[in-house]
Amino acid sequence: MDMISGNGSIPAPTHPASEFLAYEAECRSALKPLLAGLLDTAESAGWNRRTVASTLMFLAAQQVSATETSA
Repeated sequence: MDMISGNGSIPAPTHPASEFLAYEAECRSALKPLLAGLLDTAESAGWNRRTVASTLMFLAAQQVSATETSA
C-alpha cells in the first residue's frame, strides 16, 4: 500500500474507528514516513532529534486539549 500519494497527502483510513487496533496501526503507518521526514528536516537544520520529538509530543497534546476545550 502506498502510504503517501504523490501530492504528499495522508491516505484516508480503510478501517472504521470502531476497529481500534487496526485503525490505530493504519494511522501509525500513514504518519510514520511524514514524521521521519520532519525529524530529519529539523535535525538537518541543527535541532536535536530528541528535543524535536519531545516538542512534537507537547504540541500534539496541546492541539488535542485546545480542540476538546473549544468543543
